[in-house]
Amino acid sequence: MERSCERALEIGLPAIAFTEHADWALVHKGQRPVDIAGYLDAVERCRARFPNLRILTGVELGEPHLYPKETAEILAAGPLDRVLGSIHSIRLDGELLDASQFRDREGLDFPAAVREYFRETLAMVDSGQPFETLAHLDYPKRYWVDGAAPYREKDYEEDIRAILVACARTGRVLEVNTTRGNILCPDITVVRWWREVGGQAVQYGSDAHQPDKVGEGFAIATQMVESAGFKPARDPMDLWRR
Repeated sequence: MERSCERALEIGLPAIAFTEHADWALVHKGQRPVDIAGYLDAVERCRARFPNLRILTGVELGEPHLYPKETAEILAAGPLDRVLGSIHSIRLDGELLDASQFRDREGLDFPAAVREYFRETLAMVDSGQPFETLAHLDYPKRYWVDGAAPYREKDYEEDIRAILVACARTGRVLEVNTTRGNILCPDITVVRWWREVGGQAVQYGSDAHQPDKVGEGFAIATQMVESAGFKPARDPMDLWRR
């Protein structure tokens, strides 16, 4: 976290938000639930060391509708500046399978799995769980099968629009995730749909995971969002609105 703060200052960012993962599916080897107390303590240490950098707290709740008790415990641990909701996994053959593992599952109907991912995302949005922002809406496209027909938003338009309508109805924010500068989740097609269905606001996340990736892809992402009809706020950490 300290190296990420140093990187933020190095590239001229006025602020950084650490939206730590809170996942309970634990589908990856070595994965553990977040230590929220330790996380908040680390943020305070960073704030003391970097007084010229605005450092926001945050959490990315993974499948919060499947883990309501654990979610409530995390949110009760202390005030958080940013609360994101995300889907990483779908239920398949009695177990949770992360979208990053789809291409490793022999015989998997990839498009059907992606549609199930979107159904799970809609269930999360409609669940009433207390998150403000929907993170990386089309996460599975990061892990598209080599040799398959390319991912096209149009192929999943009905599924995606249903999620966007639910997000707009519940006053949520759409995240544009730049995937460490590699891919936009979602891209301009979906951001335009978001505006069409009445979506009010967009925020950005670089999903950095490593300090050298902080802020990667923000230049192209902000250009894209502005071209879709959203405008920056005076405060650089505020939401972009229509």
